[in-house]
Amino acid sequence: MSKKVISFHYLLTDASGKTLDSSAGGEPLTFLEGVGQIIPGLEAELHKMKAGEKKHVVVKAKDGYGEKDPGNVVEVPLEKMPTPNIKAGDRFRAGQDSHSPVVTVVKVTKTHVTLDGNHPLAGMDLTFEVEITEVRDATADELTHGHAHGPGGHHH
Repeated sequence: MSKKVISFHYLLTDASGKTLDSSAGGEPLTFLEGVGQIIPGLEAELHKMKAGEKKHVVVKAKDGYGEKDPGNVVEVPLEKMPTPNIKAGDRFRAGQDSHSPVVTVVKVTKTHVTLDGNHPLAGMDLTFEVEITEVRDATADELTHGHAHGPGGHHH
C-alpha cells in the first residue's frame, strides 16, 4: 500500500473546550502518514477520511502525547539555573543544542526549582475538529526524505 500525504485544517481544544491550537487563517497542516509526524490517535482517524470530510475526533492521552511520567519531573537547586529570575510557567531547553528537551518550570522555592520534562499536553485528552483538504499519494522524494513537501509540508 502506498503512503499518503494528508492535508487538514484543525481546531484543538482541551476537555474544558479551551482552544489550544488552530490552523484557522493559515495553511492546512500537511503530513506524510506512517512516519510519526503527528500524534498516533489523530493520524489513525485522519487515515480513514477523504478530502472534504469533517470529523470530531477525541484523542485519549495515551494515544496523544502520552501520560505524564513522574520520572520527568526533577528538583534542581536554584543556583544551578541559568537565570536567578526564573518563575513558574517559564520554558527553556535543558541543554545547549537544538535537540535538548524543553522543560517547564512548575514551582520555584527559595532554594529549588521544579522542572517538568513532560510534553505540555501529556496526560490530557485532546479534542480536534478536523477537515481534510487533500489526500494524495506521496512522491518518491517524500518517501525518501520521510516527510511531506510543498504547501503546509517541509520545503527544501
